[in-house]
Formats: sequence, C-alpha cells, structure tokens
Amino acid sequence: MAPKVLVSDKLSETAVQIFRDRGIDVDFMPDVGKDKDKLAEIIGDYDGLAIRSATKVTEKILERADKLKVVGRAGIGTDNVDKAAASKKGVIVMNTPFGNTITTAEHAIAMMFACARQIPEASASTQAGKWEKSRFMGVELTAKTLGVIGAGNIGSIVCDRARGLKMKVIAFDPFLSEEKATSMGVEKVELDDLLARADFITLHVPLTDQTRNILSAGNLAKTKKGVRIINCARGGLVDEAALAELIKSGHVAGAAFDVFSVEPATENPLFGLPGVVCTPHLGAATTEAQENVALQVAEQMSNYLLTGAVENALNMPSVTAEEAKVMSPWIRLSDHLGSFIGQLTDEPIKAINILYDGVAARMNLDALNCAVVSGIMKSVNPDVNMVSAPVIAKERGIKISTTNQDKSGAFEGYIKVTVVTDKRERSIGGTVFSDGKPRFIQIKGINIDAEIGAHMIYTTNEDVPGIIGTLGVTMGEAGVNIANFTLGRSASGGEAIALLYVDSPVEPVVLDKLKATGLFQQVQPLEFDVA
Repeated sequence: MAPKVLVSDKLSETAVQIFRDRGIDVDFMPDVGKDKDKLAEIIGDYDGLAIRSATKVTEKILERADKLKVVGRAGIGTDNVDKAAASKKGVIVMNTPFGNTITTAEHAIAMMFACARQIPEASASTQAGKWEKSRFMGVELTAKTLGVIGAGNIGSIVCDRARGLKMKVIAFDPFLSEEKATSMGVEKVELDDLLARADFITLHVPLTDQTRNILSAGNLAKTKKGVRIINCARGGLVDEAALAELIKSGHVAGAAFDVFSVEPATENPLFGLPGVVCTPHLGAATTEAQENVALQVAEQMSNYLLTGAVENALNMPSVTAEEAKVMSPWIRLSDHLGSFIGQLTDEPIKAINILYDGVAARMNLDALNCAVVSGIMKSVNPDVNMVSAPVIAKERGIKISTTNQDKSGAFEGYIKVTVVTDKRERSIGGTVFSDGKPRFIQIKGINIDAEIGAHMIYTTNEDVPGIIGTLGVTMGEAGVNIANFTLGRSASGGEAIALLYVDSPVEPVVLDKLKATGLFQQVQPLEFDVA
C-alpha cells in the first residue's frame, strides 16, 4: 500500500504534485491545519504530514497519529511542532533550512541599505507632500566595515554580497576556521573586536542558550559610535530596550529589524524611533523561497517514506539516499542484534556498548546506534522505533557507548553489541554477507554462522551427545519444520549454544518439553522482523 500524506497548510500545487509523481497518496487540505479538532479527527489515517506555520502539531494531535512517521515543515522554524512528543511517538520532524537562505540574506542586505539611506522615512515624508531633501542624509556602504555575527548558510551569503558592495567584512563565528574565512574573503575576529570596529552589524545565528542576548546592554555599549544594527535572524538576540536607549542617545545611528523578541510585534521599544526600519518577519517572504521550501519538503518526505533516506531531521540522524542504500542491511542487522539481546534480557539495563569493526566503523554510526537501541527497546514496547528509542533509553538512564576499530578478523566488518545489567553482561555479534543478508556470527563469545529468520529458538547447554537429536525429534513430533540449524561451542565438553530457524512459531508446550529433558540451561523462542 502506498504511503499516505496530508498537506494541511498552503503548499504549492507543484509540491503536492511531487508526492503524486513519486507514487504517494496525498490529500491537499490547505485549511485543515487551522482546525485542530478536524486535524485530530483525521490525522490517524496518514503516514506523513506536510505543514507550514499554521498547523500546530501538539502532543494531543500526536496522540491520535497512530500511523504517522514524519512531519515535514516547509521552512526553518519548527516552534509549532512539539518535537519532544514527536520523538517519544517515533515521528521524525524535518525542516528545510536551505530553501530560503538567499531570500533571507537578500533581505538583510536590503534592510542595511534602507537603514543607511533612511529610505522608509524618506518615502513616507515624500508621499506626505513634503520635500525634505536635507533631512535624510545617509551614508555609503562602500568601504564601510560590516561585522557579521554567524557565518553559516545565510551569513556566508551576506558576506559574499557585502564584499560585492566593496565593504570590509569581519566575522565572529566560533565554528569558522581560519582557512574557511580566508576562502570567503573575510577576517575572522573575536566578538569584542567586531563590536569595536564594525560600522554595520548583522546577526545570522539561531537562538540558543549561547546566542540569546548576544548583543546585550553591555555588548551594545562596546560598539563603535554611529553603528547600525541589522537583525533578520531571530528575536531575542538583541536587548531591544537597551538598543532603543542607545539610539535615543545618538550612540547608535540606526537599526533594521525583521524579527523581535515577542511576535507578532504590536509594540516594541524600537518602534517610532528615528533611523529605525522594521518589517514583519519577511526574511523568507519571497515567491521563490516559498516555492523552494515547499518543493524541498515534498522531496524529503517522499525520500523518507519510499527509501528511508533522512534529510534535515531535527530528532534523528540524517541518512542520505546513497547511505540508505548501502546501510539498509546494516541497519537491519543492528536492529536484529538489539532485538536478540532485548528478548533475552528481563532485568533493567544499565549500559549498551556497541563495537563497530571494519566497514561498519566507517558508516553513519548515529543511525546504526539508533537501530541497535530500537531493537533492544522493542522487547518491552513494540511501538518503539529509531526515533523514539534513544529518548526512552535516556529517560531510563541507560548509558550508550561506541567503539570503532579497523578490520580485525575474517569479516570485512561486523557489529558487536554488549548489554550490561546488575547481574550480567550479554553480547552478540553480527555481519552482513555479500548477498546483503545479515548473519549472527558470535553469541557469548562463541563463534557461529546463523541465518536470521522470523521465528527462531535459542538454547544453551553443556556440550554433550544427544542435543541435536533431542532438538530434531522434538520439533519433528510437533510438526515444526527446521529451515536452518546452527551449533557452536566454547570447547569440547564446554558451554554450547544452538540457534534453530523454524518456519512457524513454536507452541509453549513444545518448549516446555525441551526444558523437561534437563539437557538445556535455557530455551528461548525469538521473533525477528525480517520483512
């Protein structure tokens, strides 16, 4: 059955057509996002939900979303999605961080021009029938120093455009290397240096604990007299009240703000001040940007629902389409390894240790980790998936650690999972053969080669004669067909294990019969999702 997607906000028809062209069943209901009751009523029918900002994906909505796998936000901000609740529910939350970068950068440049030349005030004055030519004396951008706080996707475009305007560009960004700064043609500086030197300051950072109020009253006081401040990034980066006082005192010559600490901004300390330009969060408001993010979110959601590729997810490691093709059997293996241990472990888990060897160590380990933890957690909650499992593990205080190593044995690569409880450690290793099928290759340090089936039986025993016969006879009498039979032992007469891959689930009475022989220390039925 084809995946089914609901578009609950105003995405373009072209974006909706992308879903259809990819073979996805899509319902385009652009106004339903505003009706939370209607959305809650129908959301249970959908695998994907494509939104803009009008739809509020709350915990109550997610409670009704039993099939939902992915929420795609056409745009950057995801404040309208309860990401914690989505993660617990196992729903991936995606955004489109690159669809409006040029539009936002261009708006910042436009705001800088508007502030430098007092264009809005001059326009209002002229249209009011005045001719105040001498009142609106501006400044050139050429040869001025632009201080860019944040030289990421948008900031780097602003730097490029500013250099084209013959500005001197300096940048503060802890993650900007000297080599990258040189290639961009900008000077990497510390924040205090930028504040002291810049004629214009523009911000292009997200709002985090580290960036909140980065232009505080104290930092604003360090700025060069006559500076102009541009903020098209996020409200809360600038102490707006302190900035207003510095504008009134004449220390700051002007400001241009597209974002505010409280939005919608119906009042603000900056409003009405001379030299201040304000717009209502228009950074992404161009026809091209709105189309770009809509097309991008449709492609991302389609890729995930059809191939498992994860792009621009906020609560799940990204996996490219190319990675998904290569990693798919390794992700299945990771899930099976976790599932094996999870089904055998009935006491609280303290730690999960994962060893990656050879080719496995060079893959996207975050995604493989999620698959291992998901496999373990499914034993107690079948609804857990790769998104929700790490959240649940963290809530339970389970420590997850990984080790990478170069190829160390006969296999090109393998994964070994060890679970630690108060009573014991339990480990299992596996690999992917050239046919793309996962195999178990080691259990409890005993080497084996076991194909993985939907229904299996795991036994432990002392290495004594009669084990194979007892297992074969008991299964035969019960009418259970054995598809594959794997044995392993630590040493002659030592500890031994067996894995039976059978064609159908084994009734408890059959397992009880095996236990009653006294030959087996453990008899455990196992189920694996091999679809």
